[in-house]
Amino acid sequence: MQPDSSSDRLFRRILSGQSDNNIRFNDLRSLLIRLGFEERISGSHHIFTKRGIPGLINLQPRSGQVKAYQAQQVRRLLKEYGIGEE
Repeated sequence: MQPDSSSDRLFRRILSGQSDNNIRFNDLRSLLIRLGFEERISGSHHIFTKRGIPGLINLQPRSGQVKAYQAQQVRRLLKEYGIGEE
């Protein structure tokens, strides 16, 4: 990942799992785009895909935050495929 202190901090927070209930939607959206995910929007659903990664990430903002289970899904995917560890 390119050096950017706010993105780096968010990346570490997600991987740690310590604040799944306190992640801003726009911050996570920006991070996923920086990590090479493509976004498409269908209503309130923001769907992220990345070439070479099966499946997708589906995020819905709730009061400007990401739902905790969605943060957990992002963490599992990042860890499973080693995304952002380059």
